[in-house]
Amino acid sequence: MTLRVLAIDDSRTIRDLLRMSIEEAGFNYECAEDGIEGLEKFDECGPDVVITDINMPRMDGFGVIEGIRTTKENRLVPILVLTTESGDDLKSRARQAGATGWIVKPFDDVALVSVLKRVTGYAA
Repeated sequence: MTLRVLAIDDSRTIRDLLRMSIEEAGFNYECAEDGIEGLEKFDECGPDVVITDINMPRMDGFGVIEGIRTTKENRLVPILVLTTESGDDLKSRARQAGATGWIVKPFDDVALVSVLKRVTGYAA
């Protein structure tokens, strides 16, 4: 089974970099430009893992995390925060909302794929 990854980020550059890393690893890639579109795509594609930015228009990453975590079956889907922010207060708020992990931009391709595999239990 191929890992399904949903990336939510308002930066086209970051979405393109994520696409290259994720598809090169052999995973399926879906993306959204903001939190509202991200929640819609989440319902459509049923991803195995979500990567979300924090600072986005219309709905931020905290709203995404809370929106995904509202239903019981979605509480087990790993959510990784990918952002330029690194403050402890933001990390704590993300954890409290239900985030699984935190990755600071810019990201390393190999480390990103490794984290995706680890949080999903993916074995090729």
